[in-house]
Amino acid sequence: MIRFDTRDKKPKLYGLAVITAVFAAAILLAALLAKEKAVIPCEIAVIVYLLLAEAAHINAFVGQLKYNPYSYNTIYYIGFALFVLSLIATNAFLLIRMIREPLFRQAEQILYVFLNSAKVYMLVSAPFILVFSAALFISNVSLLVHERKRFVNVLGIILAVLLVAGESVFFFYDMYASGSTIQVMIHDLFGNLFAAVYLYFECMLIGAIIANVIVVRYEPEKDKDYIIILGCGLKKDGSPTPLLKGRVDRAIEFYEKQKTETGKSLCFVTSGGQGPDEAVSESLAMKRYLMERGIPEEMIIEEDASRDTFENMRFSKEKILERRPDAKVAFSTTNYHVFRSGLFARRVKMRAVGVGAKTKWYFWPNAAVREFAGLLANHRTKQAIVLGSMIAAYIIMTLIAYR
Repeated sequence: MIRFDTRDKKPKLYGLAVITAVFAAAILLAALLAKEKAVIPCEIAVIVYLLLAEAAHINAFVGQLKYNPYSYNTIYYIGFALFVLSLIATNAFLLIRMIREPLFRQAEQILYVFLNSAKVYMLVSAPFILVFSAALFISNVSLLVHERKRFVNVLGIILAVLLVAGESVFFFYDMYASGSTIQVMIHDLFGNLFAAVYLYFECMLIGAIIANVIVVRYEPEKDKDYIIILGCGLKKDGSPTPLLKGRVDRAIEFYEKQKTETGKSLCFVTSGGQGPDEAVSESLAMKRYLMERGIPEEMIIEEDASRDTFENMRFSKEKILERRPDAKVAFSTTNYHVFRSGLFARRVKMRAVGVGAKTKWYFWPNAAVREFAGLLANHRTKQAIVLGSMIAAYIIMTLIAYR
């Protein structure tokens, strides 16, 4: 089983990026200049490269989990590993056709596979997207039935509609245009860029789902000195909501397991300030609930100044450092919130590992969508680089195809 925080250096794919650029240029030149008999060796070389790229992505993904699972890179590595896998499959299919059918032994076929790779990925993943969107829509309708009708409670429906609309545009878009060469090129360029942008966000969405499942199912080592409980709102009378009780109960569950398995005790850090519509601070409400559950007061540290998850982690870290600089820390939150909370913990340079409390089935998908949107919003620069590179690559391939 992969253990988090067992690696000190961040895995990087810079070497793969350089090799990719050199390899792409070499293959493109060879494919365009080669005679028919050299096309098959070129295609075999492409498949070998893609297998190496897939291995590099998987290795980087595993390394990232060992170094820091709560990272944009975790999502990127596994999300695009799936895309590379689809490239391997389509190129293998092309190689088989080249061997069997001499008419396909053309250099342009290699270029067309890459040029249409985003479209092919959309086609192959369409069943998953439709099932996921339907499930997201149904869960969101159930949420509106059970909870207040607020804008944030319809984000799942909006995402489901956008996903299906994107696939619909792709399927109904006229793949065969007529007119001048420039008109046809512009038509195809639009289709390729649309598919590339959709591909990027689809890879990130699938990657986020996989990464969140992994961190939620992960059970931290039972050697912790502190566990931070993240606040999330109170009832009007100042008592914890069911959602907040779930977070506290999950922290108690971890504490009891650690006590049973290793005999080691820990302290609870209740983290959450007092909102304008709250009778007391979230920290105090959690402390009272912990004491009702039999936790001694001296085992509870209050952090009542934070207003959001980032400040939860920042101020809780300060409380812990005052007592023990070398402390091993866990945190407890709701399952959909574990990944993003861990990201904030690492942002304040605290290696804390999360445990997730269960929530109602209809609440989780919409909340996960909000977390996904927030995660993307926090990494605009990295996204601009990756997405911009993809767009540039598809523009260049389209121009070359219509050289």
